[in-house]
Amino acid sequence: MELSNLQPAEGSKHSDNFRRGRGHGSGNGKTAGKGHKGQKARSGAPRVGFEGGQMPLYRRIPKRGFKNRNTKDIVAINISSLEKFENDSTVTVESLVESGIISNPRDGVKILGNGELTKKLTVQVNAFSASAKEKIEALGGNAEVI
Repeated sequence: MELSNLQPAEGSKHSDNFRRGRGHGSGNGKTAGKGHKGQKARSGAPRVGFEGGQMPLYRRIPKRGFKNRNTKDIVAINISSLEKFENDSTVTVESLVESGIISNPRDGVKILGNGELTKKLTVQVNAFSASAKEKIEALGGNAEVI
């Protein structure tokens, strides 16, 4: 089974593209699927979340803090995890995913200076800490910001 083969079970989905209120023969005439009378049968029925004048749930619950919509989710990895790579190799975000060091790069990858590095590497990621850049270049490697 693959994602491209998935489909809902037979009979579990109902089409919503039939014409309402077009006579008795259509099977959906007269009240057009709205039942008999009541607020929900009228035009201008209340919006989603309306509780009949009672203070709605989304206004009763306290709002806390601040959620910055422009924030970036950066994945941080230590320089010691770059020991997996061969000497004189190029480390990119793709190669980090392939080697299993990270699974989802999200908005970028940053190399931190925790641990030791013994190999000369060319590292191409989104950001470096000052100590990580220093350790990579001390061994003759390259720290390139992409």
